[in-house]
Amino acid sequence: MLRSCKTWVYSLLIILVASPLLAPTPVPPVEQERDRKMSFMLRTLTRKREVDNIIRDTLDQVLVLRFGRESDPVCLQLDDILSKSSQELSKFATIALVDVEAEEIQVYVKYFDITMIPSTVFFFNAHHMKMDSGTADHTKWLGSFHTKQDFIDVVETIFRGAMKGKLIVSCPLPPQKIPRFQLLFKDL
Repeated sequence: MLRSCKTWVYSLLIILVASPLLAPTPVPPVEQERDRKMSFMLRTLTRKREVDNIIRDTLDQVLVLRFGRESDPVCLQLDDILSKSSQELSKFATIALVDVEAEEIQVYVKYFDITMIPSTVFFFNAHHMKMDSGTADHTKWLGSFHTKQDFIDVVETIFRGAMKGKLIVSCPLPPQKIPRFQLLFKDL
């Protein structure tokens, strides 16, 4: 009895493995490309109207806009951090990616002076939130965050400050975790 049961299970496994209906379907190249990038989990904005709408319509939550390119390695690192923390921050933050190579987005690239990528800009109830991190530029975060917890701490600080009516908050991160860049200003 036991021997016939083992034989039956073994033959069933052979049928299941050899069945063409159960064979994995090949993934199209477009999906393979998307799976290589972490940004497929987050909404990507490529039009000015989309950026306008998300800024205007996000109420009582911090809006995090990452300006960058999907092909840049530092952007991919930041996208990984953003996508991993999006679930934890979903109650008080909305995260979206903005493609700086899109033609219609150039208005915002010039307005926010996006000269380095990735640059992360924060909003709360359509107000541009600023953060004093000890750098010359308080309007945006330049570069990537070191860890997921660093990003969560920054968003929580911005949310708490915004709920108190502040438009600028102090960075909660220690100075060694803040990226430093030498900003050069031309024609001043």
